[in-house]
Amino acid sequence: MEEPLLLLPGMMCDGRLFTPQLHAFSDERMVTVGALTGVNTIEGLADLILANAPPSFALAGLSMGGICAMEIVRQAPQRVTRLALLDTNALPDAPHLAPVRDDQVRRALAGELRMVMRDEMKPNYLADGPDRQAILDLCMAMAETLGPQVFADQSLALKARPDQCETLRGVTVPTLILCGEDDRLCPLERHTLMHELVPGSTLSVIKGAGHLPTLEQPAATNEMLRKWLTE
Repeated sequence: MEEPLLLLPGMMCDGRLFTPQLHAFSDERMVTVGALTGVNTIEGLADLILANAPPSFALAGLSMGGICAMEIVRQAPQRVTRLALLDTNALPDAPHLAPVRDDQVRRALAGELRMVMRDEMKPNYLADGPDRQAILDLCMAMAETLGPQVFADQSLALKARPDQCETLRGVTVPTLILCGEDDRLCPLERHTLMHELVPGSTLSVIKGAGHLPTLEQPAATNEMLRKWLTE
């Protein structure tokens, strides 16, 4: 068997975010999806993931999962054999977002999680396409499964996340930086920065995708992941 692959989902997502990737790669290697739950810091989430991960593994994270992946590399670089950062951001949270996050948390804990996801978050996720509504419905289902306390914990973790630019400068394993061409949450310029920080990394832009290319354009995303896994 090939090296294990550990996938880390985005905020308020679970393993369903990676359904096409689980189908594509599980026959050739062990593929697991980490949970971004249980604590309210990026550092703590990385600790929990590492405690349950194989001794060494290829690591791919999308959005918040990518942020946790960078922290895992910071904490235990010797355990990560390959790194893929999808639709994510190495920079700390912008200060002007703090009151926005605080208000979203207040509303989610007051029973308005569905409205917060529907009105303020989901519209920014996806490019236009024939599967857009089905993917939005799946995003809502994942969020409702995780619930308001996970939303609060993840929001706090993102608000206090560290700058990982220095971490990326030290990465020496095969690294893929991938994003949807129409990602409005983590635009191309953020990925260009990460590509410039990681020596020898590959930058891939997926056409017809927004923030969730794993679901929006699974064939193109899987093609790039397969190249990364076989470098």
